[in-house]
Amino acid sequence: MTTALPPLSALENATEFQPRHIGIDAADEAHMLSVIGEASRRALIDGIVPRSIARSQPMDLPAATTEAGALAELKAIAGKNQLLKSFIGQGYYGTHTPGVILRNILENPAWYTAYTPYQAEISQGRMEALVNFQTMVCDLTAMPIANASMLDEATAAAEAMTLAKRSVKSKSNRFIVAGDAHPQTIEVIQTRAEPLGIEVVLANSLAEWNDALDGDYFAVLAQYPATSGRIDELAADAEKAHARGAAFIAAADLLALTLITPPGEWGADIVVGTTQRFGMPMGAGGPHAAFMACRDEYKRSLPGRLVGVSVDVHGKPAYRLALQTREQHIRREKATSNICTAQVLPAVIASMYAVYHGPEGLTRIARRVAAYTAILAQGLKALGAPLREHPTFDTLSLHTGAATETTAARAVSMGANLRIYFKEYLCISLDETTTRADVELLWKIFAQDGQTLPTFADYAEAGVEALIPAALQRSSAFLTHPVFNTHHSETGMLRYIRQLSDKDLALDRSMIPLGSCTMKLNATSEMIPITWPEFAHVHPFAPADQLQGYAELDEQLRAWLCQATGYAGISLQPNAGSQGEYAGLLAIRGWHRARGQGHRNICLIPSSAHGTNPASAQMAGMQVVVTACDASGNVDLADLKAKCEQHADKLACVMITYPSTHGVFETQVKELCQLVHQHGGRVYVDGANMNALVGVAAPGEFGGDVSHLNLHKTFCIPHGGGGPGVGPVCVVEDLVPYLPGHATAGVPGGNGAVSAAPLGNAAVLPISWMYIRMMGADGLQAATETAILSANYISARLKDHYPTLYASANGHVAHECILDLRAFKETSGVMAEDVAKRLIDYGFHAPTLSFPVPNTLMVEPTESETLAELDRFIDAMIAIREEIRQIESGTWPQNDNPLKNAPHTAESLLGADWARAYSRETAAFPVTALRQAKYWSPVGRVDNVYGDRNLFCSCVPVSELAS
Repeated sequence: MTTALPPLSALENATEFQPRHIGIDAADEAHMLSVIGEASRRALIDGIVPRSIARSQPMDLPAATTEAGALAELKAIAGKNQLLKSFIGQGYYGTHTPGVILRNILENPAWYTAYTPYQAEISQGRMEALVNFQTMVCDLTAMPIANASMLDEATAAAEAMTLAKRSVKSKSNRFIVAGDAHPQTIEVIQTRAEPLGIEVVLANSLAEWNDALDGDYFAVLAQYPATSGRIDELAADAEKAHARGAAFIAAADLLALTLITPPGEWGADIVVGTTQRFGMPMGAGGPHAAFMACRDEYKRSLPGRLVGVSVDVHGKPAYRLALQTREQHIRREKATSNICTAQVLPAVIASMYAVYHGPEGLTRIARRVAAYTAILAQGLKALGAPLREHPTFDTLSLHTGAATETTAARAVSMGANLRIYFKEYLCISLDETTTRADVELLWKIFAQDGQTLPTFADYAEAGVEALIPAALQRSSAFLTHPVFNTHHSETGMLRYIRQLSDKDLALDRSMIPLGSCTMKLNATSEMIPITWPEFAHVHPFAPADQLQGYAELDEQLRAWLCQATGYAGISLQPNAGSQGEYAGLLAIRGWHRARGQGHRNICLIPSSAHGTNPASAQMAGMQVVVTACDASGNVDLADLKAKCEQHADKLACVMITYPSTHGVFETQVKELCQLVHQHGGRVYVDGANMNALVGVAAPGEFGGDVSHLNLHKTFCIPHGGGGPGVGPVCVVEDLVPYLPGHATAGVPGGNGAVSAAPLGNAAVLPISWMYIRMMGADGLQAATETAILSANYISARLKDHYPTLYASANGHVAHECILDLRAFKETSGVMAEDVAKRLIDYGFHAPTLSFPVPNTLMVEPTESETLAELDRFIDAMIAIREEIRQIESGTWPQNDNPLKNAPHTAESLLGADWARAYSRETAAFPVTALRQAKYWSPVGRVDNVYGDRNLFCSCVPVSELAS
């Protein structure tokens, strides 16, 4: 007797990715719909998404394929990149990622699925790693304070320019930049300066440099070492700047700073750079953690995140994000810090690279690079090559004149990339991956016919002097803290990494129900390609014909994202959502200027908007005018109309978030768009909530002119503890000419570069490619609809315990809901923060706290969570509501209850004395399931006020840890 097999289509569907990504199956969906009170998912969606904006045509995307199929297809694309040996330098170098860091951080979901550490108690591990990063930067630069990373070196330099502008005494609008800074840094500075009315003066020769320093300016920037490799003595130049009330900015190489005098010792006020060569592959430009360090008096204007040391309720040291009052979600257009301006995962890797190698190991790596550079120089001189002789660390430059192009082409034919510099020079940069064979290859490239080639051994055995004069050599110690001098064995390093990750709560442990931040599954199959050599070891400024795989990836992903958004053109260059906003506003600005209406500078922004919106508008040279919202949280169209009429002659644009920041599909969005267009403005639709739109509605179809996307939200790039991200900017047809260009990479565009590399964080783009390729149009739409279903299920189940603050006329929400906790302040003294901290005891990261409405929680479940996990969260919230009732009834005092004292550490529960009004068991195990699987907060509630009043942002001294 034979057994009949199922239809072949069913067997093939068994390998589909969609049911792996979406956590809700058909039975779960039926149950959830019954709770909500809807007959079908289609009826639910039709009743939530306004029919006036619903898509009329499905997305034209390739049919979904399997995980194995997508990986094979992408591997073929990756194979079109050519892996030549890179000697280009220019801020990007070959590096060895230690295997223990590669496997246990970069490829470990405990690290890459973590969220930004705004809930300090459950982020102690990654914040310790970030404090290590800050300490590393402070020590190597000899500056007193550093932030916890920035997007890339070029944008860090641009941020340093604006930091200097608001910090110095000089009232000048001139900014002097050394012409031998990295060209991509110069380009991004010029892009950032123009809307702000800052004049960038390039000094392309020593004479121009000296003349400029004797003139009028508010700050000056020099590359240290220069992009040509030259190391200058800059102390006297820094003194000149200070005498004029101006700041001196150094763009420095961290590896070089192990050997050369650090900028803090010769008078720099701000130091920026990249940590790329500390273990992060080049990745065609990113992601890499940049850094910024500065004088102590600048610290309260320092952009980016700053991790500080405070104390918890038990008096023990604890980390937290310090000085958050600088940030956009609080100060909006007056902010000095962008909450999206960070690359946390690469920063963690860089800090661990320093921990693993320690000061001696880093110095050894740097000395080897310097020695190879000196040996290369000796051999080139012996061959009669036109070497320019100057102090250098890792880069040589040659005046090759008319032979420049042919020599560079000869190098390519022999498997190497050199850098053409100012058309008649060639630069050669070495790094920790350089071998003896590489040096001999370079000699072969420059040898004339018939010349006898030197051998590496000839010079190595004779000994070599570094090309760094004694006057430029570093004498001060660095990385003296024990953390950099302890974990040098793989066993020690492995355990240190595990010790830190065990302190944190990431998506690998539980649901992270953050509203507005879309913490969805980052599937393993999506992550695999980012470490493929064909993607990871490519230089962003390699010849274009060597980057055909990336070109195809870029073309396909842009086309697919156009289908998802309804827009005509997209740039993937912005490496954060904030950068995408900025690039989009520059496109609007450029369009108005091209039409002779450059005076249009008014940006209307509803009061409910994301905090990044007004700050980005200010950066783009626009004036923010706030418009009102009605009692339901919708944009007040009457007020918007009045503001449009009031500012009709100067209206540039309106910025809205859709669905709204309040988690609702506003029904009059098309009318809003038409109103703004009638008055000559453009409509910017913030794409932060795109996870509620893909497949069901498209901003480019219902009236939007510009949107940015967050690929680290809707399209599955992991948050990485607060970066990396990608923030593509999407525009309608007539704005396509104003997308970012990249002159340094030969990429045309109406505006200059907004990121250091032409594809920004290129190495993580395969993640979103894989997601779309495996889901297809139907899968992406199902994900959107399931996200909306899950949010409404949570809202429905919790309605008798926590009312949802905003909803549509039929009582439904979009992909997130705002739970209203404001009444508890009067009835029990409980605040939303208390509920957030108590959720830690239940094993959950808190929802978004007090945004956009104070004392509320915004919940976004995403489509990836299972029904069991949704119910576990709901049960925790109901149990906490019962605890609040215990306070309301007087069973527990308002100042002594599980919410006010949360989170509870194991140490506090095991103490001899327990004088609480509730039991230890109630504190530790409020629900039975926690007895089987319990996350223990490593610290008690952190004192935020103490941390800001006693700002300390480096590694905790051993004496304090011991006490």
